[in-house]
Amino acid sequence: MFLDELIPMVKELIQQPIAFTGGFFSGLLRINLNDDPVKSWIDEQAGSSSYTPSATSANNGKSTGPQSISID
Repeated sequence: MFLDELIPMVKELIQQPIAFTGGFFSGLLRINLNDDPVKSWIDEQAGSSSYTPSATSANNGKSTGPQSISID
């Protein structure tokens, strides 16, 4: 039933209404939380810096830019 699928969302809304509402609207407006100025504002509010993955893990150690392949 449709209401059974909404129960976990309603429970989360009741437990943490401000966090849920912020996450809901950021998803609705498609706001990327890792982009500035949102990221800097979140860091300022939390009082700490957020985790940023290193560049080598993002591209598996390969150089950036176009890659060439050969097909036999």
